[in-house]
Amino acid sequence: MSTAYVVTALVTAAANAFSGVAAITRFAPIMRTLRPALQRAGVSESWLTFPIGIPKAAGAIGLALGLLGVPLVGTAAAAGLILYFVCALYTHLRVSDFSPQFYLAIVFLGLAVATLALDPTLVLDIGSRWAF
Repeated sequence: MSTAYVVTALVTAAANAFSGVAAITRFAPIMRTLRPALQRAGVSESWLTFPIGIPKAAGAIGLALGLLGVPLVGTAAAAGLILYFVCALYTHLRVSDFSPQFYLAIVFLGLAVATLALDPTLVLDIGSRWAF
């Protein structure tokens, strides 16, 4: 496991854990900017638990499990977070909402993509297979 993957996965897991827990608990400092963004996007505040907070927290747990020795769970978590943030960005774009949450979703998507791209489970060892 490369250092780049470990650092990227840890940062992605920490960011999503914080974001997921903040959404589930409706953390007051976050709600000041999140509440207006939800209204612009036409998303009910009741969705903060599910489908917003719990998938982020589950993705963070999955990434942590991947780092702790269950590599396919980490891979699936990174792929799930990518899908989640693509859908989140689509929701913002659909209603022309370019609030700070839109740009934060781009950062979170980038972290998830980087984590999946660096995932050692996806590395192919073609050289040794075709050596003559």
